[in-house]
Amino acid sequence: MSDSVPSDVIGRRIDVNGELATVHYFGSVPPITGLWLGVEWDNPQRGKHDGSHEGIVYFKCSENKLKFSCDSPSPSCTFSALKVLVLNRTGITWTEVLWCAQGWPVLEELYLASNDITISERPTDVLQTLKLLDFSNNHSIDGDQLFQIAYLPRLEQLILSDNRISSLHFPDAGIGCKTSMFPSLQYLVINGNQISQWSSINELDKLQSLQSLSCTQNPLTEGNKELQTIRQLIIAKIGHLKILNKCEIFPEERRGAELDYRKTFGNEWKKAGGHQDPDKNKPNNEFIIAHPRYQLLCLKYGAPEDGELKPQQPFMLKNQLLTLTIKCLNQPDQKVLVKQLPESMTIQKVKGLLSRLLKVPVSDLKLSYESPKMEGREIELENDQQPLQFYSVENGDCILVRW
Repeated sequence: MSDSVPSDVIGRRIDVNGELATVHYFGSVPPITGLWLGVEWDNPQRGKHDGSHEGIVYFKCSENKLKFSCDSPSPSCTFSALKVLVLNRTGITWTEVLWCAQGWPVLEELYLASNDITISERPTDVLQTLKLLDFSNNHSIDGDQLFQIAYLPRLEQLILSDNRISSLHFPDAGIGCKTSMFPSLQYLVINGNQISQWSSINELDKLQSLQSLSCTQNPLTEGNKELQTIRQLIIAKIGHLKILNKCEIFPEERRGAELDYRKTFGNEWKKAGGHQDPDKNKPNNEFIIAHPRYQLLCLKYGAPEDGELKPQQPFMLKNQLLTLTIKCLNQPDQKVLVKQLPESMTIQKVKGLLSRLLKVPVSDLKLSYESPKMEGREIELENDQQPLQFYSVENGDCILVRW
């Protein structure tokens, strides 16, 4: 029998007396002699085994296999009130989804995980009420296929976890412009894909309604990279993002991320033709493509000054020290303190230092700071585990202490 069975038989479709099936196993099935094919029938009523024999599992059938004949009469309004439909692991194809969708006129949530779907055509007059679409674990989906669903008018949530998407792009919009694609998309999940270039993150800033993004377990975010740095870069690159990887982005975190971004790439900006004089500020196209929001950040915070762009010497402690004034708002008569603190010092350790100086329990202390560059604004230092540099505290800033 083995001589007549191809070596790549697993996964092949077969026809047995008019019944269609997919081969999932080829080999012995003790104690029965000979070699056997294990198949999953398209007709779930056919056969009496589920891939196991006498307690041994040789393969697993789909949990819920569905097959449709698109030659049948239109299923128009078959489920006229249906709003949520879960079709995970059913073997349904995208063509079958679109055909059946004629019977789901008010559907709002559709779950299609683990179906090996390829998005082969645009929904036409169907799925127009859809708000959530889950394509998780469909390895055939790539970035280009997303164009097929890009104009669903009410789509707010798109889940693309564990696919093989390597890039995202919206070619209808230029640098600094918003795309007409995915007009209502607010929540996007691209965890577990193959995204490795910052250009894809730049593209996400073109989505006009995007507020929440999850993008863990991609080459861009994994490896030996500092996760906090990656987070700050994403925040700086996507201007309207409010939630990243399920963590809210507070205004002070956005400000810190954008200021750090402005400094980090300041020398590159100058070499590319950037200048503090607006009339001379003409960075080349290569820089603008790599950093499409940089010019906006310069308008928001001012162009980086030469003093901010001096090469850092991280191994010399004196080059990491910040000279800060410290004001105790509870005791206006208290003399203003001046301290040099490492920029890597956590808020918790700053509180410990002040607790010893002021004889106040750490748990009672509340810290914030103000900067001459942001007059009239006070930034709360609310996360004890973050360093001063996380909040972009700089030389000359003032730490405000309350208890």
